[in-house]
Amino acid sequence: MNYLSEMLKLPVLDVNGNKLGVVNDLGIATGEVFPHVTSLAFQGPGKTPFMISWRKYVGHVDESGVHLKACDTDVRFSFLQPDELLLARDILNKQIVDTQGLKVVRVNDLKLSSSGENQLRLLGAEVGMRGLLRAVHPALEHVAARIARAVGKPLEEHIIAWSYMDLLERSTQTIKLSVSHKTLDELHPADIADIIEQLDPRLRGQVFAQLDTAQAAEAISEFDDDELVAEVLEGMSDRDASSMLALMDPDDAADLIEELDYEKAEKLLRLMGVKEERAIRNLLGYEEHTAGRIMTSEFVALPATETAACAIDAIRELDDDFESIYYVYTLDPAGALTGVLSLRTLIVADRDARLSDLAYRDVVWVAPDVDQEDVADEMAKYDLVAVPVCDENRHVLGIVTVDDALDVIAEEHEEDLQIAGVGASESGSGEAPHMLTWFARRQYWVLVWAIASGVIAAVLDAAGGASAYVIYPMCAMPVVLLAADRVVSFVRNYFLEYDEPEDGGKPYLGFFLQTAGLGVVLAALIYLCGQLVLGAAYPDEVIAMASDPSFAPGVGSAGQVPAEVLQVQAVSISFACAAAVVFCCCLAAVGYLKLLFWRDERDLNTSGTALGVSAVLASCVAYSVAVTLLMLLAVCW
Repeated sequence: MNYLSEMLKLPVLDVNGNKLGVVNDLGIATGEVFPHVTSLAFQGPGKTPFMISWRKYVGHVDESGVHLKACDTDVRFSFLQPDELLLARDILNKQIVDTQGLKVVRVNDLKLSSSGENQLRLLGAEVGMRGLLRAVHPALEHVAARIARAVGKPLEEHIIAWSYMDLLERSTQTIKLSVSHKTLDELHPADIADIIEQLDPRLRGQVFAQLDTAQAAEAISEFDDDELVAEVLEGMSDRDASSMLALMDPDDAADLIEELDYEKAEKLLRLMGVKEERAIRNLLGYEEHTAGRIMTSEFVALPATETAACAIDAIRELDDDFESIYYVYTLDPAGALTGVLSLRTLIVADRDARLSDLAYRDVVWVAPDVDQEDVADEMAKYDLVAVPVCDENRHVLGIVTVDDALDVIAEEHEEDLQIAGVGASESGSGEAPHMLTWFARRQYWVLVWAIASGVIAAVLDAAGGASAYVIYPMCAMPVVLLAADRVVSFVRNYFLEYDEPEDGGKPYLGFFLQTAGLGVVLAALIYLCGQLVLGAAYPDEVIAMASDPSFAPGVGSAGQVPAEVLQVQAVSISFACAAAVVFCCCLAAVGYLKLLFWRDERDLNTSGTALGVSAVLASCVAYSVAVTLLMLLAVCW
């Protein structure tokens, strides 16, 4: 018996073979690296629950049941101890934190290890598919494992050792789980944020309650989901939420405040200290996605006449939670920025050296209304870890630090990937995309093609029994669908690589002429391909007859020629419609480009996949309607 699921429902037999009940749970003592099973819980006659000491009464376990080493009259019942928990009740089918893999998982089964005849230890939790299948029925697991092995994809076990498990349920959160594992509140704030984002909503508040205010502030600033931030803040008391926001960097706090409704935000700001409130309100006064919005007001700036010793003393007097210091900025008597020096320069300088003599005077700075992406580009260009934000008089308003610049770059990269229609698993994460995900993103046109062909066949059959001719539009339709998808890809790439000129003009006319020319070339190629197919498949006299305006169905010997003529007409219609629709797709490309620019100016996210699917569907509908109507006219009437 290696798994809890295999032990549940086993009969409990005394030394004489009398059945006392069936196993429904096992108790363990939690203060060990691999804890022993200490209690046996079983269900007796009339579904009466019983619990007995494992070490005292259990002799051995096999497939026939749990065999006790005492008769039923000698068994004495016990109770669960404060440092014990029940595996089925408290862990099985519950969410746990894998503190090694830094993710939230659900326990599908629990793996046990025998040590001697009557000793069992808990090794860890099975969180993979095998545990789920085994929980349904062991035979199902064996069949699935054999099938997976036969196709070269073995169904592996996914075991999380007990030493890397952390429980989340309120009923067990105070129990010491292990003597060696890293607990949730010892993880990096970014890892805590990732874990909380994976939790069920009912558990997020419980996990957050385990963190102190400083830890909660650091964790919530790492959230990627704005709605989740608002949900967590709404679930906290106003005073706790305000205290937490006050401990955060002002720029991070401003981002979170913005996600709340006006009344809630004002209430939280009024509960803060005057200094913190003023800093956050100043940042909220700038437009979103600008340097002023992502800067922090925590920086060190001193008069240029001060000495290195004074600068070092000023840094030492800063609060522990002050923003990381990268540079010291120097100011003239009017408070204008005059220079910058790094901490290394400050440390190695003589204590009596003037800051004006040490500072680098050609300072790179940005205005508060500069776009955040341009700020990140400036920092990357000059290899800066912080850049000052100044007004028109060069008075320092704040600084943008490298962590905020990296956030901007990551955000812009994610938006570019979304516009390009690339999934997270395809963007260099190292994980192979799921087959269905890959198909949905890249080969969805096959499904569109199949459905549209079925609709065309049904319409032709209903209109006059001409469904046999559906093969011809079916052959040409993939060209239309793929061309529509490639046109959108071209538009997306053009948009991502476009460098906007200083005058802010848009390249609509030039792009329209470019895509229109491309449309003419593609349409001509498709039409010529259709003519080549006709020339290779049918005699010239049949093609000539089909091209004769005076031709009417029914002409020809034994009805043979009219059938071939109708086939020629069906091929011609299919490829002509395909050429026309592809040309229209290219003309519509400028509309797609304008849509991308319009949404970008309003900071709206655009899914490249959705744009591609929309274009493919529109082209499919246009082609299907046109080819169906023309074929009905040619074949049925």
